[in-house]
Amino acid sequence: MSDGCSAGDYAERDEESCRDVEVVDGVIRARPMRSRRHQRIIRRLSYELESACGSDLAVEFDVDLRLRDVPLLNRRPDLVVYDADLPTDAVLRPEHCRLVVEVMSPGSITVDQLDKPAEYAAAGIPQFWRVENTTDEVGGLTVFCYRLDATTRSYVPTGAHQGTFQVATPVEVSLELKTLL
Repeated sequence: MSDGCSAGDYAERDEESCRDVEVVDGVIRARPMRSRRHQRIIRRLSYELESACGSDLAVEFDVDLRLRDVPLLNRRPDLVVYDADLPTDAVLRPEHCRLVVEVMSPGSITVDQLDKPAEYAAAGIPQFWRVENTTDEVGGLTVFCYRLDATTRSYVPTGAHQGTFQVATPVEVSLELKTLL
């Protein structure tokens, strides 16, 4: 497509063809393959978050998040905590989100550390967490937590957690990070 992929073009694609792509400034980009370890961390963290959410919040993994329509910016975060009253057929947008989580992989370091946090902050998503494999040892995970500074529309760090991960917002969670592995 000479003019790039528009929101309408993307809506016409079947679900399977959208599963492993993101659209950045109208350009369709393949996402790197995710390891079983990566998927396990996402799945187990989603269970923890879901059990901590009340009836007003929902958790999904690997779902489309429309950050901007023109030019199209559509990401697929590893996890999203969002307003549970959003209809299932509605496009998930930043104003519905409370938290976005990315689990960093070797093929997504720059995107997960720089690009996505900047995009999520510019879109106004209140909180962002990045999960990193900090060592090859079991339990070698670090969760970096950030909150949105509304004035600068950028994230400020609120903590880096190893071993025990405990936060109170947007949901109250306490867990040993090694249980995610």
